[in-house]
Amino acid sequence: MTSEAFRGTYSPTGGKRLCHGRPVRPLFISPSRQTVLRPLSTSRSVLVIKLGALGDIMQSLDAFHAIRAHHPVDRLILMTTQPFAAFGAAMPWFDAIWVDSRPKAWQLAAWVALAARLRREPLSRVYDLQSNQRTSLYFRLLAGPRRPDWSGAVAGCSHPRPDFLSLSGHNRDRLLAHVASAGVPLIGPADVTWLDSPIDHFGLPERFVVMVPGCSPHRLYKRWPASHYADLACRLERRGIAAVLIGTRADREAIAEIRALAPTVIDLAGRTNLLEVAGIARAALGAIGNDTGPIFITAAVGAPTLMLMSHHTIAERMAPLGPAVLWLQRQSLSDLTVDEVEATLSLRDVGVPIREPAFPKDQR
Repeated sequence: MTSEAFRGTYSPTGGKRLCHGRPVRPLFISPSRQTVLRPLSTSRSVLVIKLGALGDIMQSLDAFHAIRAHHPVDRLILMTTQPFAAFGAAMPWFDAIWVDSRPKAWQLAAWVALAARLRREPLSRVYDLQSNQRTSLYFRLLAGPRRPDWSGAVAGCSHPRPDFLSLSGHNRDRLLAHVASAGVPLIGPADVTWLDSPIDHFGLPERFVVMVPGCSPHRLYKRWPASHYADLACRLERRGIAAVLIGTRADREAIAEIRALAPTVIDLAGRTNLLEVAGIARAALGAIGNDTGPIFITAAVGAPTLMLMSHHTIAERMAPLGPAVLWLQRQSLSDLTVDEVEATLSLRDVGVPIREPAFPKDQR
């Protein structure tokens, strides 16, 4: 690619960035913790803030889609955290990724650098989809006559979002109401065909189910017991279906227990990136897991997905969205039996019909 800058255009229907009518594969380089995807010759920049977590980012995809269509030639920047930088770079909507290092109060040099970055960029608008105490500090860093329009929850911003306490419905719908309150037209579901990756190098069998037995280490109440996952894996094995475990290093203890009780499971914990999780889910007969990020990916790409929830999760607001999503919920997940889960788990291509989605199809 030459050094000449070009401006892409956006197709709301195809979800692709184009140059001279042809799809452009994003560049991915990281100078000074900024991922630059492609240069744009425009004087206007728009910042979208979504720091995490993974499930929250997945529920933001339709909002990202709408924002990009509303700003087809502006430089659109996503501010997120390091674990999701590469994931954001793979999305078709953003021209640059800023990694928020979440500086501590005493890290004055980091705050000065952050303020300089925010002020140096010719921001015309900020969509603060995180809307927490940290991002309200970022709003204050932009104080002055040149402060851009700000859509969020912080007092004094130009485009205050609706009061979420007065809104019912799913988090995805709340985020869409947020951007709509700033004048962004809603254009329907985001295209997720980009959410995929080759998986041949894993050597997976033809018939398998994805299991996501982990969760945040500080929220162990979200875990269905590892022994129950092992029992379910053994039952699936007797039906000729393998169990593929997805997770991170933080899930090693639970996965080690499953492997001890069901030694034939396929352990991919710590070996997949998020796009590979999507590729694996697209090939799977189904997916089952706790209230944790990868399950939102399996649901989004169409795998029949069963989420297991404790009473801490508000299902109507927080459940993953997709064409074939179910959930089971108990006050304590230890009370949820393997028999109940096996009876509810829907699989494709093995004679078990995909059941009705947890949400209407027009809300995918």
